[in-house]
Amino acid sequence: MKIGVPMEPEGETRVAIVPNSMKKLLKAGFEVVIENGAGNSANYSDSEYSEAGASMSDRDSVMSCEIIISIRLPDVGELTKGQIVACVADPFRHPEKVQACIDGGITLMSMDMIPRRLSRAQSMDVNSSQDNLAGYKAVLLGASHVPRGIPMMTTSAGTVRPAKVVIMGSGVAGLQAIATAKRIGAVVYASDVRKSAAEQIESVGGRFIEVDGMDDFEDEAGYAKPLTPEFIQKVNDTVCEVASDADIIVTTARIFGRPAPITVPSSAVENFKSGAVVVDMNADVGGNCELTKAGEIHTTDNGVIIVGTSNLPGT
Repeated sequence: MKIGVPMEPEGETRVAIVPNSMKKLLKAGFEVVIENGAGNSANYSDSEYSEAGASMSDRDSVMSCEIIISIRLPDVGELTKGQIVACVADPFRHPEKVQACIDGGITLMSMDMIPRRLSRAQSMDVNSSQDNLAGYKAVLLGASHVPRGIPMMTTSAGTVRPAKVVIMGSGVAGLQAIATAKRIGAVVYASDVRKSAAEQIESVGGRFIEVDGMDDFEDEAGYAKPLTPEFIQKVNDTVCEVASDADIIVTTARIFGRPAPITVPSSAVENFKSGAVVVDMNADVGGNCELTKAGEIHTTDNGVIIVGTSNLPGT
């Protein structure tokens, strides 16, 4: 059986199969066909794939394989009845593409829908691995744009205090962001709507921001429940007050299958200090910051830098 790996669309730098994976696939009896240049954006050359045992070919040959493995769902018009496609389909944002696959007799395996809480499925959990990368990259982006150093520095000329970083949300991405900011020397504060998150935040070096009267908005699976407007306002007010003198603010709040909630309203940004950086990890699903522009980095009238970079794991 043949596995095809097509080139990803412009803007996507990841590739679904890397040369190191070839040994297992070949041992399992698969023939792997990689589109010419598919790995270039991820710094894997065609020769590396060939040496690992893959066949390099054009797109038509790749798209005719029985199984298609990709990051983004390919154009359904290129697929044929009976094919199996495994990718990050993001079905809540693209229901029309899912329906087209159903109508076309295509078996679609959306890897982002695999329950991360099931032990037997964790080895296929793409959400956690990519959220980890995104949380790490978000802090690095913030550090690269903030006009100051991050760690405390002491010299004979004096002492520079460490940067203050506020992480909004402590899921997989948030915890990685906290840990990364702590490792580069920042003083880190973090929030979450789940009281149970306090211990996790503290375990990676953060200081938990507790909201007065906080209820436990957490379902049995460990995901955040939809919040009441009153509680959202209370969280916004409390956390944004803590963030008012922060150097870097990273927003991570995401509700599965819904647009990102606004956790940083424009009124809060007005109170942030000049030079502060807001890194919105959910710019591609509406954004947590009311002033975020998806795919753009811009500076507000009061000097706050808002980073709306999309697809953080692929940057």
